[in-house]
Amino acid sequence: MGQRLRSARRSPALEIFLWSRIALWLAAVFALLVFEPSRHPDADRWDSPRLHELGAGVDVWARWDSDWYLRIAEHGYSGAPSSTTAFFPLYPGLVALLGRLLAGHYVLAGVLLSLAACAVAFVLLQRLARERLGEEGAVRAVLYLAIFPTALFLQAVYSESLYLALVLAAFLLADRSRFLGAGVATGLAMLTRPVGIALLPALALLAWRAEDRRRALLRLAVSIPIAAAYPLLLSAWIDEPFAFLRAQEGIWNRELSPAGPLGGLWEGIAVLFADRSSRDLALNVQQLAFTLAFLALALAAWRRFGAPYGLFALVSLAVPLSFPSERWPLLSMSRFGLVLFPLLLVLAALGSRPRLHSALTTVSAALLGVAVVQWALWQWVA
Repeated sequence: MGQRLRSARRSPALEIFLWSRIALWLAAVFALLVFEPSRHPDADRWDSPRLHELGAGVDVWARWDSDWYLRIAEHGYSGAPSSTTAFFPLYPGLVALLGRLLAGHYVLAGVLLSLAACAVAFVLLQRLARERLGEEGAVRAVLYLAIFPTALFLQAVYSESLYLALVLAAFLLADRSRFLGAGVATGLAMLTRPVGIALLPALALLAWRAEDRRRALLRLAVSIPIAAAYPLLLSAWIDEPFAFLRAQEGIWNRELSPAGPLGGLWEGIAVLFADRSSRDLALNVQQLAFTLAFLALALAAWRRFGAPYGLFALVSLAVPLSFPSERWPLLSMSRFGLVLFPLLLVLAALGSRPRLHSALTTVSAALLGVAVVQWALWQWVA
């Protein structure tokens, strides 16, 4: 037992988790204290008393979509506004449970839950990457996750860290032919974010390759009834089991493109030539650049680490690309890429070259620093 504790203390993943989260926390508080507030024009519409609880030191991690999670945690789902159903139930459900244990401090509960899941995700990523890239490559993968340009969401009141931890658990279990556990993790991931469906074809491919194919697929299929808990919950709560299918149409103006992901990508390019404000143009250029980089890395992941990894990344990108937003077609793509761990594996492999490693860390850390300041000052990040 003592040996295990000493080994945990020396875990590079936990050390990177600890120091990176402290650095981001200090940077966010510094931004609040030093820089002049420059709120996004829509910030007042998204701000609410729910996001203000224990003071700026904690509340700084509750912005934008955090209010939806906290609303669900406190009051559950409602038919009006129907947009609450866009946020799947596992994360707000856990926030609700922990928040009640913390005497109604739901913002604190959300931050603690995100941090705990983030620590688990760092450890699981190191384990998975070590098997493919060795110890040094695994440390690079965790480092790149820690300084990813949108890594601030891993400790915010958002579901990213919980989803990432479940995705990594599902892949690790499937790689070890423990398909029942992988199915449970997949079902829980699908209860966390709608894009969790991308796990099904990727892990089904791993199950298809298993020695006992039929048994592996049946065990993986346990994810389906677990995920079905959400429509059953909505049916009981608001009498609309599939309300989440239309939830994106309201506030975010997302609709299914007839051309699927190609339609979303085309709109992301075409909008650059529309008559838009400079703020819109900058955001659309930024999100297009991230999207193209993610697509290239996903293809590289398929080639280097196999079809299941590439398929997971590509399907995960195809889902939001198929539902472009009207004003910003590729809205939030930089955040969606945060949880695509195969991209981190590719970057970690490329980072074995010292100059490229230095370039990746410098650029990514700089972008993250800017994003933390923007986030703290209620400017839109992703």
